[in-house]
Amino acid sequence: MKSFNDVKLENMIAHRPKFPKRAMITSGMPNGNKYLHIGHAMMWVHTDIFARFMRDRIGYDNVLHVSGTDSFGSPVEEGYRKAIEAGEFKGTIKEFALSKRQFQKDTFEKYEIGINLYSGSCTDEAVPLHEETGAWIFNTLRENGFMNKLSTYQFYDEKLGIFLNGRQVIGKCPIDGCTGEKGYADECDLGHQYMPSQLIDPVSVLSGEKPVLKKIDNWYFDLQNHTDLLKDWVEYLKKNTKTRESVIKTIEEFLKKPEIYIKKEYENEFENVKFLLPTFEYKDDTKSSFTIVFDKLEDREVACEMLTDAGIRYRTGKTLVPFRLTGNCEWGLKCPKEAGDNLTFWVWPESLWAPITFTKQWLISQGKPKEDWRKYWCDKDCQVYQFIGEDNIYFYGPAQTAMWFCMQGKNPSVNIPDGNLTIPQIVSDKHLLFLGKKAGSSSAVKAPLAHELLNYYTPEQLRMHFMGMNVINNPASIFPKPLNPDADPNEVDPVVREGNLLTNVFNRVLRNLCYTWQKDFDGFMPYGTPDEDIIKEGELSLLKYEKLMSEQKLHMVSYELDTYIRNINKYWAKYSVEFDKDKEKEKQVIINTLHMVRVAMLELHPVAPVGVENLAKFMGISSEVFKWENEDKLIYDFIENPKHHKPTFLNPREDFFTKHPSQFEQE
Repeated sequence: MKSFNDVKLENMIAHRPKFPKRAMITSGMPNGNKYLHIGHAMMWVHTDIFARFMRDRIGYDNVLHVSGTDSFGSPVEEGYRKAIEAGEFKGTIKEFALSKRQFQKDTFEKYEIGINLYSGSCTDEAVPLHEETGAWIFNTLRENGFMNKLSTYQFYDEKLGIFLNGRQVIGKCPIDGCTGEKGYADECDLGHQYMPSQLIDPVSVLSGEKPVLKKIDNWYFDLQNHTDLLKDWVEYLKKNTKTRESVIKTIEEFLKKPEIYIKKEYENEFENVKFLLPTFEYKDDTKSSFTIVFDKLEDREVACEMLTDAGIRYRTGKTLVPFRLTGNCEWGLKCPKEAGDNLTFWVWPESLWAPITFTKQWLISQGKPKEDWRKYWCDKDCQVYQFIGEDNIYFYGPAQTAMWFCMQGKNPSVNIPDGNLTIPQIVSDKHLLFLGKKAGSSSAVKAPLAHELLNYYTPEQLRMHFMGMNVINNPASIFPKPLNPDADPNEVDPVVREGNLLTNVFNRVLRNLCYTWQKDFDGFMPYGTPDEDIIKEGELSLLKYEKLMSEQKLHMVSYELDTYIRNINKYWAKYSVEFDKDKEKEKQVIINTLHMVRVAMLELHPVAPVGVENLAKFMGISSEVFKWENEDKLIYDFIENPKHHKPTFLNPREDFFTKHPSQFEQE
């Protein structure tokens, strides 16, 4: 009769996830006007853990992870202006952006991020390639009939006599229910999109005066006309992919018809103008407000102007709006000549194709043809994974997807023809909070920057902690004890709990192994075959781990790791007490424990790569142990002379995984 583990193994083997032949992995780009915040650190750790797993799973050379600093645009212009005024920086705006890019790159390296290429959109190597990519996308969309040159409103500071870029205007987001702190010219800090005329209470950050709106010409992608195509895509995601429900839900919110929400205190005023409005559907949703729904965005915009003229205050709902591709921001990527004179790309669309540019840049750096970028972005054998924060789903979801589809031709389809841009799988994290509040928000206790956390924790402790955070469907909060004024001095620091699995539990069993064979086997590693039940338990853990990694459920990966490594410790504690009575039993327990350590090393490699690779070197184990193609092999298969192998001598109180020096001071 089959055991329970046998049945589970057969079921999991039958339903093993399928992996692509190649993977293109990219992360949300940090802005070039600031240092990295802790949300960046968490998202990039998640990206790196998955990228490292994929390298182990499908082959190092089959995975490419590229990204870089988002160096252009009005946020950088505004950051540079403030830095110059404050005397904090001397130099050009390019030097300012490059300095931030270098600091970001250095910080990611300290977090053990193993990216193939960390570039920046304004670097000398990237700019010509970036302009080339931008021209290809702009001209293809224009030739396919999906671009329009529109006269739209832009804010103008009459006191200073200049047009204001996106970050030089601050007001309140007009989107109903928005909890963002700041609304800029046509987007808020949570990524909501709207027309400039809808911004509530706009103020020029340069003069402090209320700006006026003046018409200016720009190129727009007709995103609002592709709602049906995007709805088909969402249905495809639901049926054929493991896209997170939170991502799909957020995308669907933007595919609703254009809506306006009006408080019932304005009902009488509304009655006086409703017959003049374009055709709408009336919904009496709540006691305090009602909704009017339009079939077309243009009709809603007309209605907004009429309601404003009538003194009726309102909020608008999420919907698709024309996606601006160009602007007059001087610090921006140059548009192709077909766009007209003196135009630059708006930073958001330009950042969407930046990873394609970085792919070309990486290929050139490796002595390969830049044209090979299509093997990563247009090949059905390659899956693109896009890791982002939830605020950016609009851009990487509806906006990028519709643009990528429309690169096919005049009749785009969800069924992508061979050789066309594939649609990335979006992996989105919810917000990382600090002490229960949104990181970066104004509060009595400021959130630390990413590099500042490294003053209190090792990279491995932070990687373990970030992996364990469940940010798939809900925000999660970090409570670093040294930075928490309300922390209980008698309680364990919450940030080190997951890391204690390495510094306490795994260290303990590794020390016990080494000290035992040093004492009882003259320093030689015992050789033999692990018990069958030990092998099956390892196989089962690896299959669970693999499935969870394939779905990017990193908090569940953390749980599986915790369970398996603690079971190693329990196994050793249970049987090591009998060593004095039975030397053969002692040898077999060491052999079994070594096999479990071998499984744990494979599972830990994406998470704590430096520590685990150092452990392999210490024990004299080949790096082939980290390849999933070797998952069914024993630890002895990675040792040159396994029957007579003497690992490095372990000194008393020596650890493989260490705590941060400041934590020893606390102890």
